[in-house]
Amino acid sequence: MLVGSAAALLGGCATYHALPLARGPDLAPRLSLLRATVPPLRPGAHPRRIDLSRPLSLADIGLLAVLNDPALRSQRGERGLAEAGVLQASLLPNPTASLSFEPLLSAGVSPSWTAILTENVRAILTYHTRVESAHFALGQVDADLLWREWQVAQQARVLALNLYWGDRSVRLARRELGVLGREVRAVRSATKARILGLAVLAPLLAAQAAAQQILDTANLSQLRGWQDLDALLGLAPGVRFAIATPVLPPLPASLRTVIDRLPDRRPDLVALRLGYRSADENVRTAIVGQFPALTLGGEWDQDNTNTRNAGPTAAFAVPIFDRNQGQIAVARATRRLLHEQYQARLDQAVGMARALAARIRQLTGDVRRARREARVAESMSRAARKAYAEENLDQRSLVDFETTALERRIDANALELSLGEARVALTVDLGLGLPRIRLALPAHPRTL
Repeated sequence: MLVGSAAALLGGCATYHALPLARGPDLAPRLSLLRATVPPLRPGAHPRRIDLSRPLSLADIGLLAVLNDPALRSQRGERGLAEAGVLQASLLPNPTASLSFEPLLSAGVSPSWTAILTENVRAILTYHTRVESAHFALGQVDADLLWREWQVAQQARVLALNLYWGDRSVRLARRELGVLGREVRAVRSATKARILGLAVLAPLLAAQAAAQQILDTANLSQLRGWQDLDALLGLAPGVRFAIATPVLPPLPASLRTVIDRLPDRRPDLVALRLGYRSADENVRTAIVGQFPALTLGGEWDQDNTNTRNAGPTAAFAVPIFDRNQGQIAVARATRRLLHEQYQARLDQAVGMARALAARIRQLTGDVRRARREARVAESMSRAARKAYAEENLDQRSLVDFETTALERRIDANALELSLGEARVALTVDLGLGLPRIRLALPAHPRTL
């Protein structure tokens, strides 16, 4: 029987398994090697596969970032730690057993022995609050992870938005540089033929140098944007893919209604609420811990006259110096800190949402104006080319009309980018489009 009991105990023990570190990077050299299967959010639903053969939308790029971002993969390990915390909190301390045996060395009838079995009562009294706190902490980790995933998706979408409009601006800047280059070559030929003086060439060279600097800056910005997006997607540097025309998420019809629901929508606010409830359970645990540490059990003994005794045993700490006041103070301070952090985050979220809404209203009007001015400039540029072909306009004036039209379109693109960034930021700030199934509170909530 003893052999069987020992085997059963050993069978439930953990064993060591090696977990070797990687010898090299885990960056995908091609887009097709990324994880692209989105798991279902509802039981019974089918997973969705992102089509990597077509130009990727902003939403798909955000999902790819969530699925492949190396930093998120490491942060998801925090959930394993929180689950281990729940397991640890749900375990009661083992009973303490002691056994002594004194063999008979002189006069007497039999050897004496003593057996004692005790259990920590305070650990039993605080069991429920400790388990509740661990469950709330696990829910907090889940909500925090969801918020980080949403932040990564937002960062990827903003980078893709910048790359899309940046690519269009680069093409326009190249066209402008080409127009100026042709004009510079024509003027140089005219100066060599002594038809024009050098004074005519100077402003053109200055405009050409400025356009070249703008193009170089835009190209460098594009390179940095692609490098940042590749890193976010877990791709090797230098991987490029097509980005579809951005389709921005619709804005809510009633901003006030959505803002009122922010505490239930925003994962970071949900995480702080769960952290507060976990801290509140820790306060309850600390308050119970101010009572003396108590262990109860039983004792059985036999003396050397073969007289046997049995009865209860109790041991407790005398609360003269330490009445757990330090742990109570720490638990209450932690709860107060989370209380203030939640209020500050809520105020920040509401203020940011209102500020972004005002910015979007301003940018929407600016974009309309910029588009209108770009269309007018392009119409004038087409008229100027027609007049030049009919020899009713000189080449220098034609260049001015063409460069003005290109610059107006570049300005309109910059405003389009700013409006897109503001709309993406607002959807994130309001928690729009989040998978609500991830925001469920843990079971067995306690009324605070």
